[in-house]
Amino acid sequence: MSNPARPRISIVTALYNSAGYIEEFIARCTETVTQLTDDYEIILVNDASPDNSLAVAVELQRQDPHLVVIDLSRNFGQHKANWTGLSHATGDYIFLIEADLEELPEWLLPFYEQLTADDSIDVVYGLQASRKGGWIERISGDLFYRIFNLFSQVRIPPNHITVRLMSRRYVKAFVAHQERDLFVGGMYELAGFGQQPHIVTKLSHSETTYNLGRKLNLLVSAIVSFSSLPLWLIFWIGLFVSFSAFGVIVWVVIKWAAGNPQPGWASLIASIWAVGGLVMASIGTIGIYLKKIMAEIKSQPYTIIRHIYESGQNTQQVSSSGEKQS
Repeated sequence: MSNPARPRISIVTALYNSAGYIEEFIARCTETVTQLTDDYEIILVNDASPDNSLAVAVELQRQDPHLVVIDLSRNFGQHKANWTGLSHATGDYIFLIEADLEELPEWLLPFYEQLTADDSIDVVYGLQASRKGGWIERISGDLFYRIFNLFSQVRIPPNHITVRLMSRRYVKAFVAHQERDLFVGGMYELAGFGQQPHIVTKLSHSETTYNLGRKLNLLVSAIVSFSSLPLWLIFWIGLFVSFSAFGVIVWVVIKWAAGNPQPGWASLIASIWAVGGLVMASIGTIGIYLKKIMAEIKSQPYTIIRHIYESGQNTQQVSSSGEKQS
């Protein structure tokens, strides 16, 4: 990726229960990014944080013209809040990072050096050498990536984290996706372009909110979003059960013709299997089409923005899709 003489850099983060971190986060981001350029912006997306994150962010924005605060109308989730921030970023390079300081703002410098040293890459993303947390969290995380990569044609690197530095053209391609059930891990890879990992050690200030139940829900949602293989499995299993049942029926008929009829349960079970297999195959076939139709007709907005606080203008009207109106 070519290195502009005076690049504009955007730093994007989502706020949720972040009031205690915002001031230090902005100070460290500012100290780091000014080592690269004086043309930068820090975009803070308030995802309906239940604490006073918005008030703290707005007060800091009034003192610093480099800050942009986007206030969402309700909680949409971290991934969609990040997507909103990325869609409003104007930098030549965009640095996405969490605001809780478990991911260090200072990583911008080595990420920038790695990205600008190679014209063939557009993304440098953080990759943990090993997952933090207890053995249950590590094992469940490993299984998540293994199962997803087994079912999906899109492969995602295990143990990647939020922090990443991206080129402008990559972010433009990323936010162009219109998949409504947002699984960003897959979408990062789906956007393509050259991507390289940067090994980091993520800090841990608090317990993860992704318990086993949430991980299972995320896994199911991710697989459905990026693969139709489960539907095909249902279809082929249904056919297998049907052919097996028909085989049993043929066997029963042969035994009957040979003068050695089987008890009534055999024909009953064979009939149930035959019908059940056909039903499964039919549902699988219909499901494949429904999945394609649903993917096209989903039209809910990613997020709805209440206000944008930025230098020279404290509020802007935005459409429900999150785009600024002229």
